[in-house]
Amino acid sequence: MSSFTDLAGHGIAFAVSSTRDFSGAAAAEYLGLFNRTTNGDPASGRILAVELDTMYSPEFRDIDDNHVGVDVNGLDSVAASTAGYHTPGGSFKNLSLTSHRAMQVWVEYDAGDARLDVSLHQLTKPKPARPLLSVKPANLSAAFSDQMYVGFSSSTGSDDTSHYVLGWSFSLSGIAQDLDYTKLPSLLPVTATAASTKHMAVKFWLPVSLSVTVVGTVVMFFLFRRQRRAIYFDLVEDWEVEFGPHRFAYKDLHKATKGFHDDMVLGAGGFGKVYKGVMLGSGMDVAIKKICHDSKQGMREFIAEIVSLGRLRHRNILQLLGYCRRKGELLLVYDYMINGSLDKYLYGEGKPILNWAQRIHIIKGAASGLLYLHQEWEQVVIHRDIKASNVLLDSNMNGRLGDFGVARLYDHGAEPSTTTIVGTMGYLDPELTRTGQATTSSDVFAFGAFVLEAVCGRRPVQPRAAGGGERLVLVDWVLRAWRSGEIASAVDARLGGGYAAGEAEALLKLALLCTHRLPAARPGMRRVVQ
Repeated sequence: MSSFTDLAGHGIAFAVSSTRDFSGAAAAEYLGLFNRTTNGDPASGRILAVELDTMYSPEFRDIDDNHVGVDVNGLDSVAASTAGYHTPGGSFKNLSLTSHRAMQVWVEYDAGDARLDVSLHQLTKPKPARPLLSVKPANLSAAFSDQMYVGFSSSTGSDDTSHYVLGWSFSLSGIAQDLDYTKLPSLLPVTATAASTKHMAVKFWLPVSLSVTVVGTVVMFFLFRRQRRAIYFDLVEDWEVEFGPHRFAYKDLHKATKGFHDDMVLGAGGFGKVYKGVMLGSGMDVAIKKICHDSKQGMREFIAEIVSLGRLRHRNILQLLGYCRRKGELLLVYDYMINGSLDKYLYGEGKPILNWAQRIHIIKGAASGLLYLHQEWEQVVIHRDIKASNVLLDSNMNGRLGDFGVARLYDHGAEPSTTTIVGTMGYLDPELTRTGQATTSSDVFAFGAFVLEAVCGRRPVQPRAAGGGERLVLVDWVLRAWRSGEIASAVDARLGGGYAAGEAEALLKLALLCTHRLPAARPGMRRVVQ
């Protein structure tokens, strides 16, 4: 079978329907059962479906992109669970619906108890004793018409994918006959031409007065063929299963950014480009950063940290939504901030000049976010790349710390490990180059440099004159101005007189304290915020 397992259609469903006319259903969406108007409307036809869904669709309140759900007259499942099964010992084992392996599904309805049970396991394995789903939707005999149809439906989306039903057994009353696995058809090779998607409905009668036990056993094999394999390939290893909900498929990010087109670039830096993306289906705006990460060593730990950072919740922290991995690069997916990064406003890149109140508000927000990372979360988070271009502005011009691509975590009370020196010139703690140890103190140094940048309206490192010459380091320049008693001259001249002189001087002095050459002399972020 093909090793390219990331490409998936929308899924397949076992359905019981009052109609077999699906001519009005969306051809490539809604599992082939509904369209935008009929979804959720029982007047257009009553349907009970058991879906095997491989597409995450927030508009239907999906739990992930690999789940089994029970649907009544629409795709908002009344119950759902990540695909898998319960072992005799009580543990839960995940199953991937896009694993290229045959699966067996048991759908059982007990009319006496008005309970629908759904179980899932690998082909040839016995039915688990505990069902994956056990729900009590409205009694079938009351909810549906006398004449009903049972069958299968699927949708592939825009990709060339196929869903196969290798065999099935059905009984209107009593237990359905077991499948003879030896008589199931052979699977088509991956290179074979995929059959076109069809809707199949088998007509049967369901009298209202009948006490019904319905058992449908479906063996499904998801075979996915790839057009443009190289474009959609992303690297997935077994250990990444535990991070499933936080992983994005490369094909979804590729489509969201129009193939990572230059028109979608939001910015670029030493660690990679940032693209705007619009996720198909949900329409959600995201920011996607591509970074290089060629080494396999420590990859599992790195991804684990990225997923952990996705749990950060603070009004001044940019939400990290998840990641995608390809050979040689990682893609980090964040909330999209409509007003972009602070540096665009500081350096006149088509943005209005920020007034003093806005600058103070943004600085306070960044300080609050960094305090949360250092002292208020479950672990200590060292950001390692605090700068104006990594402070993002939301619709209310609140500052949010973003870009956690080089962040590191360690437990409170533990000693941070020595690591590769990363960061941006002008923000790097001099002590870091000596010890190679990123700490909260090195973050405080970078924060101080950032404050100077915001107050002075100058880059942390810049040529002294437009024609070049000796480079000016902002921290040293402001320190000399303070020593000569001219610290007020360091304030951004574009502000004119529109700022509080005493407040500006106090803020510059605080920034100089944060950038003190002795780490022990620097304040912690709680003191900074105070």
